[in-house]
Amino acid sequence: MEIDTEKIDEAVLALLYLTLHDDVRAWKSVDWDAMNRLYEKGFIENPVGKVKSVVFTERGLRESERLFKRNFVKGWRKSTSQV
Repeated sequence: MEIDTEKIDEAVLALLYLTLHDDVRAWKSVDWDAMNRLYEKGFIENPVGKVKSVVFTERGLRESERLFKRNFVKGWRKSTSQV
């Protein structure tokens, strides 16, 4: 599979805007409110803690793969993007 890095860069840049503060600075991590919403939706295990990674639920892993392929894999056909 060939990844469309241009789309990845655009998505990262857009997500950085989500953590904008002090007019021109952004946090390098994912917004905590967004992480909590993913937890509440059952896509990840509880993100609260000192560990710097999160654990996907089975459903969350399937959905994240589907979304990644739909949005960032070159030539991926939406009609076949269901995992």
